[in-house]
Amino acid sequence: MRKSIKFILTLILVINMLATTILAAGTEPPPASADGVVLMDANSGTIIYSKNMDTQYPPASTTKIMTALLALEKSNLDDEVVVSKTAPFADGSKIYIEEDEKFTMKDLLYALMLQSANDAAEAIAEHISGSTEEFATLMNERAKELGCTNTNFVNPHGLYDENHRTSAHDLALILKELSSHPEYIEIAKTPMYYIEPTNKQTEQRPIWNKNRLIQSSDKYYYADALAGKTGYTVESMHSFVAVAERDGVRLIAVLLHDSAHTYWDDVRSLFDWGFDNFSLATFIKQDDSLGTYSVSNEISIPIAAATDFNYLKDNSSTDVPTLKILDKDISQQSFKKGDLILKGQILLGEESLGELDICAEEDYTFNSSIFQKNDSEESKKENSTNIFMSVLKYVGIVLLILVVLLRTRKVIIDKKRKKRKLETMKKNMYFQRYYKK
Repeated sequence: MRKSIKFILTLILVINMLATTILAAGTEPPPASADGVVLMDANSGTIIYSKNMDTQYPPASTTKIMTALLALEKSNLDDEVVVSKTAPFADGSKIYIEEDEKFTMKDLLYALMLQSANDAAEAIAEHISGSTEEFATLMNERAKELGCTNTNFVNPHGLYDENHRTSAHDLALILKELSSHPEYIEIAKTPMYYIEPTNKQTEQRPIWNKNRLIQSSDKYYYADALAGKTGYTVESMHSFVAVAERDGVRLIAVLLHDSAHTYWDDVRSLFDWGFDNFSLATFIKQDDSLGTYSVSNEISIPIAAATDFNYLKDNSSTDVPTLKILDKDISQQSFKKGDLILKGQILLGEESLGELDICAEEDYTFNSSIFQKNDSEESKKENSTNIFMSVLKYVGIVLLILVVLLRTRKVIIDKKRKKRKLETMKKNMYFQRYYKK
């Protein structure tokens, strides 16, 4: 019995280790009660820590980061949005928009990100795609483009549906893309916003940001926080996604399916652990010489880094990246000093950290006559080789014919000799018989 219990406990430990990934660091990450967890470097997409990161969970209102991303990609902030008949009846959190009420896309994004307004989410979806169903299709298409593999959205706000699922990793990929938009960061880090009177509303609508990390008077205030989005339904439980930046390092945290409602403390601890154990390091600086690159057998040109390349360094590791220049035929193109001509892959062990743009350090003019001359010489060599091979082939054929003829002649001669010998033998036999008589 004791052996069985020991085996079961060991099996549970192994399964837990397989589900949890930690990029090498000096200390263990702090515990997080959510079932799905990711801590990601926002610049490279490197996963620093994860727990069940590819397991599907209902995301609740963290869904709205995809809605916000599509709003920024498919419209302008000053676009006018006219509310449909259906959007005002969205369930859950709302700002109580009215049919035919007119808003700017900017106002609806503030309502979406700060107030988590479901009616604003539906108004945005219908403005972009005509219906929430078509918008969900667009959401899923964009998710696939971002590399999401465990996501299926069926609505723009995250109200519970058994088919509405994503993973901590996928949400981190979406937030990585969204946080690259300065407009999103500006909106998401705003503690309070007022929507001005509209054609249907005579008074301002005040909107408070539900992300307690950016409220300076809140006990959960986190000075490095840039953005965040909460989510909750009874079935989905608590979820939270956030972005924080310190000393040039920008991190993304995702906590999905949390029954304990401890994500405010958990996310701050995860961010602190990430910032304490990882730092921004410069591998290559802009204009650093990278040696020479062979344009042809006779010509090489000096090349240099077109940009800085920074990466997230594990403070406990002494490993350094390496540069692999990606081969490309540039022999028949002209370029000037500073033109981008190549790309390099930055590797840390077998892991790719990203690509580096590489430029020429001097002008180069493609001279077709040189290449034509080279081609001509190559053609002559090839023709000479072809002629030589042809001669060898014909000589071989002639020799083969001679061998066949000689062998045929020998066979004929041998046959004639045998025939004469046989005739002689017959004559001798005849005479012998004749004289005996």
